[in-house]
Amino acid sequence: MSDIAIKHLSGNSVKPWIPDLARLRITVFRDFPYLYDGTTEYEENYLQTYVKSQDSIVVLALDGDKVIGASTGLPMEDETTEFQQPFIDSGYEPGKIFYCAESVLLKEYRGRGVYKQFFTGREEHARNLGCFDWLSFCCVQRQADHPLRPTDYVPLDAIWTKFGYVKHPELQASYDWKDVDQADETAHDMVFWLKPIQESQA
Repeated sequence: MSDIAIKHLSGNSVKPWIPDLARLRITVFRDFPYLYDGTTEYEENYLQTYVKSQDSIVVLALDGDKVIGASTGLPMEDETTEFQQPFIDSGYEPGKIFYCAESVLLKEYRGRGVYKQFFTGREEHARNLGCFDWLSFCCVQRQADHPLRPTDYVPLDAIWTKFGYVKHPELQASYDWKDVDQADETAHDMVFWLKPIQESQA
């Protein structure tokens, strides 16, 4: 990983990187399982969430001046009601949850330890804020026989479990976006994973 630099951003320091982050997200999320047919305009608007949240974190991976990966997170209370509602319905306090939103990394840089840097960077940031009990993220659910599922696709469940996260099927939400093979937006089932924040010190 000697040629890859890791940079931590928060709040207003995220703003100059928004165009690069938007392009990266569109590129990576076009692949299975998200199959997301996004627009730069939408992505740049969405990423303002991390500028507005002063306790946000963006772990940026750079190869020279090129943004090759990024991992984002922020207090659950700074997310939309859509993200908070499954936790509220299950008796969790959104104010006690740090939401580890997304990790995106270009294919050619995978398998070089960057993904682990993403998780440890977000967890350390959340722990240092000192007001959270839980770390969480969510992922899309796709059927095993999806026509666009690559034959060599391997879900990341084993890696997430190794990092100490546990899948919680009772914590589910639905989000709409346009798939690359669809004409219109459709609903997508998402399931959340949780980890007690004290375990992030292990």
